[in-house]
Amino acid sequence: MSPVLRPLRKREVMPDFVRDALEERGLRARYDARPPYQRNDYLLWINKVKRDETRQKHLAQMLDELEAGNVYMGMRWNG
Repeated sequence: MSPVLRPLRKREVMPDFVRDALEERGLRARYDARPPYQRNDYLLWINKVKRDETRQKHLAQMLDELEAGNVYMGMRWNG
């Protein structure tokens, strides 16, 4: 019996404002070092909201978590 394969989630596109923010804060290398699922989750979390205020809040949290290095989506992470 072969294993059941789940469909892959859609890969999110990184908006220019996210790319710019990562570069401005010097966090691009830390972002790139995260596992692919985390990078995609962060982008989905930022891209899916409609209000710019919420989008900026999510972006700020992602940047702060990357800077801290041991947090992912508000949870401790040992990466």
